[in-house]
Amino acid sequence: MLDVPHAATTEPGETHFDLRKEAEAAGITETLQQLERELVGLRPVKDRVRQIASLLLIERIRQRAGLASAPPTLHMSFTGNPGTGKTTVALRMAKILHSLGFVRRGQVISVTRDDLVGQYIGHTAPKTKEILKKAMGGVLFIDEAYYLHRPDNERDYGQEAIEILLQVMENQREDLVVILAGYGERMTNFFASNPGFRSRIAHHIEFPDYAEAELLVIAELMLKERGYRFSAAAREAFEKYIALRRSQPFFSNARSIRNAVDRIRLRQADRLVSDLDRMLDVADLETIDPADILASRVFSGGTEARSAKP
Repeated sequence: MLDVPHAATTEPGETHFDLRKEAEAAGITETLQQLERELVGLRPVKDRVRQIASLLLIERIRQRAGLASAPPTLHMSFTGNPGTGKTTVALRMAKILHSLGFVRRGQVISVTRDDLVGQYIGHTAPKTKEILKKAMGGVLFIDEAYYLHRPDNERDYGQEAIEILLQVMENQREDLVVILAGYGERMTNFFASNPGFRSRIAHHIEFPDYAEAELLVIAELMLKERGYRFSAAAREAFEKYIALRRSQPFFSNARSIRNAVDRIRLRQADRLVSDLDRMLDVADLETIDPADILASRVFSGGTEARSAKP
């Protein structure tokens, strides 16, 4: 992981280090705990983030000890389906990098192809360089990065953006971390077509889809944050909803669950307001009933993927 040919030694420094205090002082302990709270499951991802944080912590301690040290290569690739937490992990990673001094700012600039690639000759370079200027000192998160490369269109300007990115990733890697994200298979093809990217990426992290039980926990956490809860029967109904929804097109893991929770709240409100003569108590306001879920078109063979209709 370390760029050994550029490693440097310093004068002998400190000789003893309290790792717990070092991790707490750098905010690593708190950030990893925050990641645990924010994301359900994703154990392989959390383990890899912890490993990277450990590497950076030890690298900083080695510098203070006067041992040979060099900035590790920190560019990353996040692969997985939508709604698996890639952006959240990028934010937490930026915080770790900043707290340990590997980037000047703990910011994440999130972009797609449209932010980098122009529509005519001479348009791409200034667009890409402007984004890089904004991201410098922090993290640049490029979502659906494979759209930068469109080999079927010989007049496409994505290759120009790629060449600029590669140059900056190599020459200014101590002041910018680039995270490429997208679907696994498409990212594999993208790297095959652009070997320069793969050679500059040190950390390839795969984000698995959530299991049905994890999606239920996510829904319950989302409801709790908003002051709602499932009744026992509603919880069973939502388990059935998850099983059906996962088999339908355009399912996006936690993102689809968030949309479902929003629609459930709409149905609950509509149900309560349908009887204006009714006296409500707190339990009525916070409880989700089976009817609020079973009214979904998912149960009649439809899909809620592209419509906000309750």
